[in-house]
Amino acid sequence: MSVRDATHAGSWYTAHRKELDKQIAGWLTKAGESTTDGDPLPIDGLRAIIAPHAGYTYSGPAAGYAYKCIQPEKIKRVFILGPSHHIHLSGCALSKCSEYATPLGNLTIDKSINAELIKTGHFQEMSLETDEHEHSIEMHLPYVYKVFENHVEDVTVIPILVGGLSEAKETVYGKLLAPYLDNPENLFIISSDFCHWGTRFDYTYYTDEHGNVTQSLHPKGQRHTHASSSTSSVVTGNQKIFESIRQLDHEGMARIEERSHRSFAQYLSRTHNTICGRHPIGVLLAAVEALGKEEHRIQFVHYAQSSSVLKTTESSVSYASAFLQRHE
Repeated sequence: MSVRDATHAGSWYTAHRKELDKQIAGWLTKAGESTTDGDPLPIDGLRAIIAPHAGYTYSGPAAGYAYKCIQPEKIKRVFILGPSHHIHLSGCALSKCSEYATPLGNLTIDKSINAELIKTGHFQEMSLETDEHEHSIEMHLPYVYKVFENHVEDVTVIPILVGGLSEAKETVYGKLLAPYLDNPENLFIISSDFCHWGTRFDYTYYTDEHGNVTQSLHPKGQRHTHASSSTSSVVTGNQKIFESIRQLDHEGMARIEERSHRSFAQYLSRTHNTICGRHPIGVLLAAVEALGKEEHRIQFVHYAQSSSVLKTTESSVSYASAFLQRHE
């Protein structure tokens, strides 16, 4: 039996069981008993959540708002779709392991579901090295263990590493996964941070107060259009950079709430927003469309930034949490 080690414990989040348990419990409590829109928590008819995967110092509190939506007693299987950060992958890959370790305890991989997915011919298996190097799935495991702790031995997980898919391939995988998403005993976790802003991310788009996303700011006082770095232009907007980032992200969040795969893809094409989980989100939207988007609702419940950027030499990452609900 092969076990994937919790390779990011002790760096991205604490490796101490009691401390980690207390942190997650605190973040879940802080999320409250209802959303800002008045939805009581947990969410009836929940099918999926979108939650961040950065270090817990930054994204742990934001993730709590997504995980508070879960009714754990109703779930038997948890699909975790995380983007590949370190290897080129043109499709999707599954784990070869039997268990995933966390400082709170181990989670069991659903080998029977893996076998079903492999039979489709659209999934490959990732190496243990790739599995342990990637953080986008691991960062959700302690939260999964904590939320399901009262019957964790009855819950299995299906980690899916999602590569750099085209819109057409997102549709293929969405249709393949749609029957699993439709099962009320299954939960999908879509792992994604939102805008990575700053020169270290090679992304310095600026959005003016009218929603025009046409500028790229550079720290040496030059401001260039994204389309042509040789063409300088003046930013006429009055928004601070962190306000611009927030507006950019909220437009993307609105497109996701529309439940339109095409609309979200067009938004990404126009803005190039560095949403690292854009492909897992695209797969989710394609699956929702395959099932009938009018029967589903996506609602964002929290948004935060790692810092409020004021200067072009600064950087930030955004975190957003959401739920997908099927109307009962």
